[in-house]
Amino acid sequence: MSPESEFHSSGILNYREVHDISVPLDLVSSYPGDRKFSLEWMARLEDGADCSLSALSLCSHAGTHLDFPAHILRNGKSSDQYPLHSFILPAQVIISAGRGESVPASALQGMKLNKGEALLFKTANSSKGLLHSPVFSEEYVYLSVEAARICAASGASIVGIDCLSVDKYDDPILPVHNILLENDILILEGLDLANVSAGSYHLLCLPLKIKDAEASPVRAVLLR
Repeated sequence: MSPESEFHSSGILNYREVHDISVPLDLVSSYPGDRKFSLEWMARLEDGADCSLSALSLCSHAGTHLDFPAHILRNGKSSDQYPLHSFILPAQVIISAGRGESVPASALQGMKLNKGEALLFKTANSSKGLLHSPVFSEEYVYLSVEAARICAASGASIVGIDCLSVDKYDDPILPVHNILLENDILILEGLDLANVSAGSYHLLCLPLKIKDAEASPVRAVLLR
């Protein structure tokens, strides 16, 4: 997770830091009811096979992943209906230091929020290492409805958080999902922000190329 100190230039993006903000699929817990990640070896060199070959089994909401409107909205857009530039964009990491159940609207007070950027919330979930435990915790910090409404009003493109859901555990109404996805704001869940400071970055979070997918695991990276 330590950032690279060397200066890089791609011709489009210049950056000195690279932060991998994805969680390891084989270590992170699964949301209750979701299929757990597994890797099965079909053949291995050490067993005398000509090559090593594995098969993966996982839920589309495994680990660090994007939720698309098709997740909860009838006729909502799926992953393949978004251009690639939707997943390469400016981002702000916002620290919500409170110990409450949810990220309050006050966490955004006085901040300049720019249309089209990603807003990524770092909470007590990160300091507790919730996403690095194989046991799912129902006691995580989620996004409040009021904060979600501010994100929607700002014209954000992506809203992310350091837990497996932006909503309170086992809330059947999913108010935050609805507020964001109804406004065509993608949801990036399962972020590892433990070693990332507040501030401006560039986010890359490319989903797998799957037709009609309502969600997809991503490899999420922050550059600056």
